[in-house]
Amino acid sequence: MSDMITALLPTLLIYLIPLIIVLVIIVNSIVIVGGTQLAVLERRWFGRSLPEGRVVAMANEVGIQARTLGPGLHLLIPFLYRVTKAPLTIIGENEIGLVDSIDGEPIKTGRIFAKAFNEHNLFQDGEAFLKNKGEKGPQIQIVPPGTYRINPYLFRLTKVPVVNIGNNQIGVIVATDGEPISEGRLLGNRINNHNNYQNGQAFLENGGQKGPQIDILLPGTYRINTKLFEVTVMNATTIPVKEIGLVTARDGEPLPPTEYIAKSVTGHHDFQDGAEFLASGGQRGPQLDFLKPGTYYINPLLFDITRDTVLIVERGEVAVIVSTIGKDPSHETGASLDSTNEGVERYVVNAGYRGIQREVLGPGTYYLNKLAFTPHIIPTTNITIDWAVDKWTPKKGTLPASSVPSAAAFNTSAEQFKSATNAAAAVHSRAFDPLTIVSKDGFEMSVEVKVILRVLPEQAPHMVARIGTIENLVDDVIHPLIDSSFRNQASSSEAMQFMQDRYEEQRKAEDHAAEELKKYHVQCVSVLICQIKLPDRLMQTLTDKVVASQQKAMFDAQQEAEGRRAEMEKTKAQADLQPSLVKAEIDVKIATQQKQQTIILAEGKSQSISLEQQGVAAGIASVGKAEAEKINAIGTATAEAYTKQADALGQYPLSIIEIMKQVAQGNIKITPDILVQASGDGKDSNGSANNVLAAFIASLMGNNAKIVSGSNPDITKNN
Repeated sequence: MSDMITALLPTLLIYLIPLIIVLVIIVNSIVIVGGTQLAVLERRWFGRSLPEGRVVAMANEVGIQARTLGPGLHLLIPFLYRVTKAPLTIIGENEIGLVDSIDGEPIKTGRIFAKAFNEHNLFQDGEAFLKNKGEKGPQIQIVPPGTYRINPYLFRLTKVPVVNIGNNQIGVIVATDGEPISEGRLLGNRINNHNNYQNGQAFLENGGQKGPQIDILLPGTYRINTKLFEVTVMNATTIPVKEIGLVTARDGEPLPPTEYIAKSVTGHHDFQDGAEFLASGGQRGPQLDFLKPGTYYINPLLFDITRDTVLIVERGEVAVIVSTIGKDPSHETGASLDSTNEGVERYVVNAGYRGIQREVLGPGTYYLNKLAFTPHIIPTTNITIDWAVDKWTPKKGTLPASSVPSAAAFNTSAEQFKSATNAAAAVHSRAFDPLTIVSKDGFEMSVEVKVILRVLPEQAPHMVARIGTIENLVDDVIHPLIDSSFRNQASSSEAMQFMQDRYEEQRKAEDHAAEELKKYHVQCVSVLICQIKLPDRLMQTLTDKVVASQQKAMFDAQQEAEGRRAEMEKTKAQADLQPSLVKAEIDVKIATQQKQQTIILAEGKSQSISLEQQGVAAGIASVGKAEAEKINAIGTATAEAYTKQADALGQYPLSIIEIMKQVAQGNIKITPDILVQASGDGKDSNGSANNVLAAFIASLMGNNAKIVSGSNPDITKNN
């Protein structure tokens, strides 16, 4: 077998060698590229050398070829090319491709990005790119989402995400290439037809300027060459409710030297169209126009936005407006001029003129540009200022400097100080330490004072012109005024007299304050002395004096009361006896009349009786004579009878019998009304004394008393 192979070997070699050669030629002639690949060719010989500065060859040049082979079967000249396979370039949906050309013409001086043209089919035709003098370096054109056959040896591609601007956001653009910005300007001019910076070539060809751009990107998705345009995503300008946006332009025409606020221009759509703002002659600096609550797409490179609160004027307040814009007030007919202590002239003017506006703003909410119009909140209700021990000092704002208590202020939070304030009707207060003054006689006194004042709405602008704010009025005018007024009054009065003349001192202070405050267009409602505190030793003296005076008054009152009571008792007694007095007077009159009647009757009767008695007397005389004779006869007979009885019975028994007859007839009392008994037998000294005392008592009792000696003294009074 081996011998057979050895015999056939030469014949096999004759046929096998050509076959191998053919196979090698075929292998080097055919290139198969996959569906997701491309083939990069390198020509190794039989061609021209590359031009100086070139790194990628054309079809007839030796080197890495600009052209590529796409997916499929390709026949090449054997042994002429070396094939390198690479994946296709795939750009996702939310991506773009940024291209740098490794070869090509040099970029023009002053430019950063190569010029753009369309013949290279989005960089897939490298030979067309080089034939059309494509420039080496960063390319303006971008590669949108898709699959591309791009030669990686000619073009370096970087995938970046698309620019996405969300809701309430903006995209601020800075161009890294273009013409220089005009002298005096901060932002590049508006360029048309660049499709929101997605067409960089149009931007450059139409004179786009290098640097910050005046136009911005609104919410959306953009395919922008981020090497040509740097995009910064920022929040849109949002102005909340009850606030405003104050605008300051960074670019524009310069302000005139005499102006502080830029003039108002139209067409910029609330500063959202910066190019129109500049085209209309907008001036740089603080703007008169402002932003109301809402969302705005404003270029922050052109406009600086500062939020400020709206002006809220509460009930019981007015806002005096000082305008920094308008016509020169010195030429206004009828403008009133007020001069402050510093000699600064300020005008109270009508609308449209620079100065303090005569028209005030009443209660309400106002969108006011405080850069152009400075508000001064002035309370029109009563303002109370206390110089007292128990005091409270409100936070700034209650007393409008601004205001609120309130409170108030004085802080009241303004929205509630206050709604208190918040603020309820604003009642403003201010407090100081009690006034310390020295009297004429050298005593130091502490005086608590309350001052109530008011600013009328129509006088508020003039008050602001004179003094500025309520705080200035209180601190610089009223406090020194009241302090000086009471010091001057005390220096001319003794301490005790000052206290006693409190009402008069209060009246004088009020008159003086009212007169002085008129100069500042302020109405003094009242000045009240709440308390006067004298030194303790002087107060003790005053207290003692008052107590003594009160006691004297009390005694006088009691004395007067007693006197009046006596008079009342007398009057009452007289009133009680009045009926008797009247009756007595009537009785006297009756008695007088009866007396006269009696006298008359008596005179007549006397005469009658006299005559009658004369007759009776004669009769009586004869009767008496007869009676006498009768009695004499009876007595004689009786005497004879007694004599006979006495002779018969005896003298003593007859006397007893006669006495008993008199007792029986009741003519003689044998039982005493009072019985006095004396102890003892009368033989010793005590008995004698008792008998004497009994005799004395019996003598006092009258004749109908009897003294009886005995051991027990007893005095009995009969009824």
